Amino acid sequence: MSELDGAGVVDGFIDPVSMEEDPAELFAGDAGTLDADVRRVLVQLLRRKFLLAEKNPAQWRTLLENQQIVESRMHDLFVRLVVDHDRGVAYKQQVRSVELDVPILLKDDPYNRAETLVLVHLRTVFQRERGTGETSARVDIEELEQTVLTYFDPYDHNLARRQQEVRNAVQRLVTEGLLAEESAGRYRITPMVEVVMSTEKLAELDQWLREQNEATA
Repeated sequence: MSELDGAGVVDGFIDPVSMEEDPAELFAGDAGTLDADVRRVLVQLLRRKFLLAEKNPAQWRTLLENQQIVESRMHDLFVRLVVDHDRGVAYKQQVRSVELDVPILLKDDPYNRAETLVLVHLRTVFQRERGTGETSARVDIEELEQTVLTYFDPYDHNLARRQQEVRNAVQRLVTEGLLAEESAGRYRITPMVEVVMSTEKLAELDQWLREQNEATA
């Protein structure tokens, strides 16, 4: 009779693992090792600009419980994971290195002029309200239009087109989680605006806009 050693080998063969112990496949030929919920979080982080705790509480909990493995998977793609617990936001950054040849996975998706102008105003309002001790900051679409349109070409008399540009910009920022619409035309500015636009960047853009206004005055 064959002897069974401590490693569970019989005559040079490994004992088969029962089907009950096999990792569950999520689809035919699935070689992945992550649970379905963790995979969804990973995909969400790669597809979207941000994962917000406030907007996606279940996925946020899954991320925190599995942060190390999610981070490892992203590092395999030369992508860095940033989890900001204070603001309740997670986002990714492209790893760049002068010592290592890093393939670029994430493409820059820059904001256009209208979106940048709206961002500058939102960041300014957010900073001002926080400076007075307020825990949140809000803006109306009319206020945004009135402020942002002052930076447009004064000789462009197509008001409807310019207003539409501002509204399109607002919609993108709502989609990305920088604004949350509380009622028709009224928005709460989320802390994400601080992540997208640092104090230094705000000062730089504000100075540039002032110079542009003076040049066209």
